[in-house]
Amino acid sequence: MNKYRKLSEAEIKALQSQMCTAADWTEIEVAEGFSAEYIHHARFSGSVRLGVFEKEFALAGGMVKHSGLYHVTLHNVTVGDNCCIENVKNYIANYQIGENTFIENVDIILTDCHSSFGNGVEVSVLSETGGREVVIYDRLSAQTAYVMALYRHRPGMVANLREAIGRYVEGISSSVGTIGKNVTIADAGYIKNVRIGDCAKIEGASRLKNGSINSSAAAPVHVGVNVIGDDFIISSGASVEDGVTFSRCFIGQACRLGHCYSATDSLFFGNCQGENGEACAIFAGPFTVTHHKSTLLIAGMFSFMNAGSGSNQSNHMYKLGPIHQGIMERGAKTASDSYILWPSKVGAFSLVMGRHVSHQDTSDFPFSYLIEQQNTTYIMPGANLKSVGTIRDAKKWPLRDGRAVRDRLDQINYNLLSPYVIQKMLNGVSILKQLQAVSGEQSESYTYQSGKIKRSSLLKGLKYYGMAIDKFLGNSLISRIMKSEFSDMESLREALVPDAVYGDGRWVDIAGMIAPKKAVSAVLDEIQDGVLADVDQINARFADMHAHYYDYEWRWAYKVIEDYYGVRLRDITLEELCELIGIWKKSVVALDELVYEDARKEFSLSAMTSFGADGDEAVRKEDFMQVRGSLFESNPFVMSVKEHIRVKSDLAEEVLHRIRSKISKK
Repeated sequence: MNKYRKLSEAEIKALQSQMCTAADWTEIEVAEGFSAEYIHHARFSGSVRLGVFEKEFALAGGMVKHSGLYHVTLHNVTVGDNCCIENVKNYIANYQIGENTFIENVDIILTDCHSSFGNGVEVSVLSETGGREVVIYDRLSAQTAYVMALYRHRPGMVANLREAIGRYVEGISSSVGTIGKNVTIADAGYIKNVRIGDCAKIEGASRLKNGSINSSAAAPVHVGVNVIGDDFIISSGASVEDGVTFSRCFIGQACRLGHCYSATDSLFFGNCQGENGEACAIFAGPFTVTHHKSTLLIAGMFSFMNAGSGSNQSNHMYKLGPIHQGIMERGAKTASDSYILWPSKVGAFSLVMGRHVSHQDTSDFPFSYLIEQQNTTYIMPGANLKSVGTIRDAKKWPLRDGRAVRDRLDQINYNLLSPYVIQKMLNGVSILKQLQAVSGEQSESYTYQSGKIKRSSLLKGLKYYGMAIDKFLGNSLISRIMKSEFSDMESLREALVPDAVYGDGRWVDIAGMIAPKKAVSAVLDEIQDGVLADVDQINARFADMHAHYYDYEWRWAYKVIEDYYGVRLRDITLEELCELIGIWKKSVVALDELVYEDARKEFSLSAMTSFGADGDEAVRKEDFMQVRGSLFESNPFVMSVKEHIRVKSDLAEEVLHRIRSKISKK
């Protein structure tokens, strides 16, 4: 830490000769080694502390500028070592500026009165008229926001959670703002009550008011040209550029907003992307993506979602105002020009096509197509399980996680199949069988809520869900076996017994984190009882729950395997175990083959339409191959599907061999 001293008479005269003035020269302190050489046309008032100015900044294009103060007005400011501050049109007031920071061509930077820098702002998410407000703060996770917004049926818990956040907000509030180390602020306009972390770059922003930019050396934040933001938190690794306007928003880690996107009263969590369109009162869970100018997301909850061009929703039925909300569960996406009238609930990993106005709840039909024909919603249960796009999405999400390795606020589970969706498939199978029983197996279509399910879709849904259930339960069983040490059938049975505390019963998706509801309720009980009263403690509990996912998963799967296949794992025989592994292998291969055939459509002659301009079919194929990089059999994704079939087949044989070899020795 620098030791400061008063200016000498010689230093004061030198500064005065360089057109510098001060309201009171005795209020200025400088670090040991200070030289007045690089301070020109500066005005000082209040308490000012200055570091040394010894280094140079190498700028783009080969330009070099020496650290120092040039044409600036500072009021109650501490300037760290080797900063360059130049051409401040108005003034900088009430700030501590870290070392090696570069500030050039700005209008005004000030902290006015006592500020919490965006912490404590209430965001009216999901319901524009209020009732689900989320208090934003630096350490907000998707999980904490979820329970604050959606668990209003637990007012005591919500009240205690808000109190814990209030204590955090009070602890970071100050009448002095901070600008961290190695920060760049250039060509910016109005910056008021904004706390700026290390290594942030603010270039050309028009207005930033009442916010925190939680940049760090490991995960810098960039705020670009013509950005206007009020009442906000921008988390580490995020980028907000190119005319984005936002108000009362939380922008999570590694999020990307650009191309004139606009957002109000919205939350964006890890790895979201928003371009061109508009968001109003949305809860954008991890990997919510919208790219198109004509797309509006409003009053909805999303995660792992891709919004097609022209996607729209309505939360206003012109009766009691914009009071309605909707939920698109994880992985759901919309086709171009889709429309949903809230309230509605769309099942996980489903595709919405057309205009839907009948308030559907398809949460028990994950991986479905919802297609509108003549104002009627047609449901195709499970159809997305065979889609190559679904598998591609599941593979790309973890690869596109741009968050720094440490200090990830959001707990994100990337699994395509989990107890959360399998329990819904089990419900879906039961519903489809009930529809068959009530309307007859030969009916051409079945009515579900206000939608329709064609007979062919129902039969395929039963088939697809059956394969997915077999695949997941087999995955969980084989994973347990491979992790277990056993020497005979009895010790294997003992190894299969779950040892996790939680896992039974219903599972929930808490904004990207999949967990047993009982485990989540236990954490909420501790918040309500005052045991968890610190925001970082709460985040740590969610992180611990996420870390134990596979332990919880096996406890759930253990019971479901027994119920679904009619076996008792504590007494299972070698023959029964081999049969279960055979069922798993068959389901995995069958689903992969469906994906394989779906991928083939991308290489059909019809898919080559518009390729090979001015040529015959041979030219079209050659042009297609040159653009796509390969034909069907040599396509990397197609090859990965074939490899997956081989690997899983080999795994089945490996597991069977391991079991038989150990048991046969006895």
